Amino acid sequence: MHNADRAGFAIFCVAIAFMAFIGGAFVILTKSFPYTYLDDAHKAAVAVIAQQSDNDLYTDTDLWRDARRDDRGTTIDDPQKAYEGLTLYTSGDGPYANLVDMQGKVVHRWELPYSHVWETSPTGRAPRPDDRMYWRKAKVLPNGDLVAMYIADNDTPWGYGIVKLDADSRIIWKYHASTHHDLDITPDGDVITLTHAFTQRKVPDFQALSYPWLDDYLVRLDGETGEEISKVSLGDAFIDSPFAGLFYSVPSFATEDPLHTNSVQYLDDELTRNFAPANGHGGQIMLSFRHPGAVALVDPDSGEMTWAMKGPWLGQHSARVQPDGNFTLFDNLGNFERGNRTRILEVNPNDDAIVSSYSGNDEHPFDSGLRGAAQTLPNGNRLITESDGGRLFETTPQGEIAWEFINPARGGDKEQYVPVVSSGQRIATANLDADFRADLDTTGR
Repeated sequence: MHNADRAGFAIFCVAIAFMAFIGGAFVILTKSFPYTYLDDAHKAAVAVIAQQSDNDLYTDTDLWRDARRDDRGTTIDDPQKAYEGLTLYTSGDGPYANLVDMQGKVVHRWELPYSHVWETSPTGRAPRPDDRMYWRKAKVLPNGDLVAMYIADNDTPWGYGIVKLDADSRIIWKYHASTHHDLDITPDGDVITLTHAFTQRKVPDFQALSYPWLDDYLVRLDGETGEEISKVSLGDAFIDSPFAGLFYSVPSFATEDPLHTNSVQYLDDELTRNFAPANGHGGQIMLSFRHPGAVALVDPDSGEMTWAMKGPWLGQHSARVQPDGNFTLFDNLGNFERGNRTRILEVNPNDDAIVSSYSGNDEHPFDSGLRGAAQTLPNGNRLITESDGGRLFETTPQGEIAWEFINPARGGDKEQYVPVVSSGQRIATANLDADFRADLDTTGR
């Protein structure tokens, strides 16, 4: 090749590269075709690289935390103040649930690795290893059946499905979808839960929204078969409601996951009787939306969001309507005290007033940034799940700790890590069926 030919060929290559650069810049700046496909591929590649680089189970996942205390098991038990019963909890070190008595003794256990149920993730990908999965939420039924939700670390969508097991951990049914965060059981035994999936749905009034974005779905499952009865887009419910402004104003870090719905509660007729926003209409679902910082009611039959409000909480979970017409909230980050950022709020929805608040103190700090829940017990006490502390504790209405339990599991070469505890449920022993109760390894006080 002559020098002139070489020079011409070099100029040609430079021109092609320059045109490709200009074209690529134009595609990126204008987000025109094929920007969406390239952007999706880039995000997927980044996610895969990040997932494959999390080599340390204890420090590269959110399933374990630094153990704050050396205590294990029951550390406080005041029979005069605590609500007597059994406590169900799940733990970040695996797909199992323990039922413990007031002294912390395990009286029953359910366990089933994900690999024994499904071979892929709900989206068809290779699943996360079993040691990177646990049950995010579990609820026990009076006959010993258990409904449990699988969650994996460092994956999006991160939900992995729900199983219903008998008392011997045998599968009754399974629902393979990206279920996440929470579930509730209706009076007739159906399961209310959340799923999510990426969508390219355009929302013109939300210019900062990233595409694709995660939409959440409110799902009802048949309690006998696990079959899907209904499915409602919570994105649609928000966008088509008078409360859409809450959706459009999510912070910049949440534009790919603008809802992040994290709790569900089925409202029966008794709960709607005094809860004014429900207007006496049973069957609605109370929801917590972390990124809009809102709680809301959605009618699963019509798909309509009938009420919503935002308040002085931050990163909240576990919105629960109470029989007196107020609602409680696990306010993860609203206390603004170092090492004691979390509080439990009771809120009057009629005037937005905080009726009561529980926060920790120097002796018993209370801090859970990512997860948490609160169950109001029949005697007025509350069973609180401090997930990041690996701790369950029960408080009286006066703020005294009547019972406390620290997750006894530990990890690390010096046992310096504790698994998160993300699900707690107190059950009166008398409310369990006689056959299941007879099989428990129970002890008295």
